[in-house]
Amino acid sequence: MLGRHPLSVTRRLVLLCFIGWTSHAIAQDELTGQPLSPFGIGSCHVNNRSVRDYERWVPQMQELGFASYRTPHCNWGSLEPEPGRWEFAELDAQMDYLDAHGFRYGALLIGNPNWNTADPPGHLPVNNLEAWSNYVTQVAKHVKGRTTRLEIWNEPPNFTGKDQTPEDYAKIVVAAYDAAKAVDPSFQIGLAAKSAHVNYLEQTIRAGAKNHFDYIVLHPYEVMDGIADNLGTEVLFVNIVPTVRKMLANCNPEKEEVPVMYTELGVDASKGLEVQADAAVKAYALSMAGGVECLMWFEGRDGDSGPMGLIDRDGNKRPVYNALSTLVHQLGAHPDYLGWVRIREQGLGFVFEGANGPAMIAWGQPGEPTELRMPNEMTVVQLASGESQQLRELSLGVTPVLFTELPDIIVNRAKANAKKPLDWGGDYTDAKEVSIEYGEQIVERGLHTRAGEDIAKAVVAYGGSARAGSVPGGNAFIVDPGFLCYDTVPIEIELEVRRQEQNENAGFKLVYESPEGFKTAGGWYTIPDNKQWHTVTFRVDDPQFVNYWGYNFLLQSDGNVYNKYYIRKATVRKLE
Repeated sequence: MLGRHPLSVTRRLVLLCFIGWTSHAIAQDELTGQPLSPFGIGSCHVNNRSVRDYERWVPQMQELGFASYRTPHCNWGSLEPEPGRWEFAELDAQMDYLDAHGFRYGALLIGNPNWNTADPPGHLPVNNLEAWSNYVTQVAKHVKGRTTRLEIWNEPPNFTGKDQTPEDYAKIVVAAYDAAKAVDPSFQIGLAAKSAHVNYLEQTIRAGAKNHFDYIVLHPYEVMDGIADNLGTEVLFVNIVPTVRKMLANCNPEKEEVPVMYTELGVDASKGLEVQADAAVKAYALSMAGGVECLMWFEGRDGDSGPMGLIDRDGNKRPVYNALSTLVHQLGAHPDYLGWVRIREQGLGFVFEGANGPAMIAWGQPGEPTELRMPNEMTVVQLASGESQQLRELSLGVTPVLFTELPDIIVNRAKANAKKPLDWGGDYTDAKEVSIEYGEQIVERGLHTRAGEDIAKAVVAYGGSARAGSVPGGNAFIVDPGFLCYDTVPIEIELEVRRQEQNENAGFKLVYESPEGFKTAGGWYTIPDNKQWHTVTFRVDDPQFVNYWGYNFLLQSDGNVYNKYYIRKATVRKLE
């Protein structure tokens, strides 16, 4: 698929990381001067090669009300099949078609043509930066006046050479920046990374890309999976952009406020048609609340990446299509985010200034529905069906619904929360430790977990060549972003464990997010026996928790021992 001290700076960065709605530069279409619509769409390769491909699904996206498209087909090898021979006819036809259907689009610059034999196709073309720069120049000249957004590569370090580094990616970004700006300074260069890999972005910036980009591109599929699976990880999703800004404030402050876009994000329909529809609505609500300029859903029609489409291979509209159609109709192409509200502790509501006044997208959590009694009758819209009712009482479940005719008390409460962090069971900004304790009830005090099986599926599906490895049955943990986010401070992780009743061999290693990617703390720990609870402590001097796979650390075990122990408590503690 496609160090300054103390209080003022440190405190500011902590708040910046945990507030999903800071001020920032608004992504604009330089040709019209209007903001981009947050409602965008993307496509796999087989639905993006030609106008004939577009005819199968683009009209339905226009009917849906979407107006932003990721990119026509701009692969280097297709545009320059032989050195110096350029073929732009199909690109021109695609742009004409998109223009006619009301879409604004960017251009994804990627590829290494077969004739560049010194470096294999599929590698970043660092061996021939002169030819790469010429490719960027020719594309920029050709699309000038039709788009200004040039996204550099797809999901690096995916789709790069096995041994290629952030420094290699930085080289092609700098070359692209210089070439495009020479054609027209209004061209905007997109710095990209797979998933929510903020660490890789920072490494690229420090390797030479500093000040050579104008917006950030991410594809946070793994965090999206937590939303689709109703794991209560909404805080992680809205915290992605603030984490990016905190990183930029640290290593490239001149670019701290650049726009952030998700040019790919989706949910496989095999999870369930209703699950896909619910997740898409939540994704757009959370993206707009979290400061994402445009979310380009992957994808319009099923293609070469599985059943991800809003419509299937036969052109049939899925429930997700209908849900998003209702959402765009109710909110308009450019809704203004007003703020968030908690609904009876478990429910969440996000309030927007919609096409016909304030509207709220709200949902609950798994388990017993949240029973609502509104101060007055409101119009409640079921997004997938488009049906609306005047209600004063409602059972709110995991399926999001849309409220209109909001009373002032809800709108004012949302506005009062707009610049406050979305809480996840409390404020842990100044806490010294966070913990989770298992018993008849799970008690989460700023430390949360998600099933290892779910993580395994996400990693296999989207992790790419640099994934952490096999994690079936592993225990994956997430610290509250207010407690620790991006900052590299020494911590210790304390676990209380014991073998299961059979007293068979059991153990694990602790793997955590660091500035260099996932690392192992210490070595393998073998649990002694099942006679008592055993406490093991791991010291971690270089954590950098950014949730790019949707978790911060996990207990990873080999196949036949992973499920042979219990955990009673886990604690993460900051060290002096």
